[in-house]
Amino acid sequence: MLHAQFPSVDIKRVLDLVMREIRIVEPEPVPLTACDDPDDLKFLACAVSGEADCIVTGDRALLRASGFQSIEVLTPREFSRRHMAG
Repeated sequence: MLHAQFPSVDIKRVLDLVMREIRIVEPEPVPLTACDDPDDLKFLACAVSGEADCIVTGDRALLRASGFQSIEVLTPREFSRRHMAG
């Protein structure tokens, strides 16, 4: 099943990947300086706790936080290009 807004993205493959990798975590505190937007700290906290390699978002503040504790923050397009090709 392809998504209408992103015709080259097979949403089933994306959802299969998410379901395979999903983890429930207790967020660890992160410093307020980790992100320009304090409302986005919760996403970094969950990523740190879950030992995530990356966060996928279009949020500009989170994108600027890429590299915090080695967590890469990618746009959906960049994630798709790197991890969903082929």
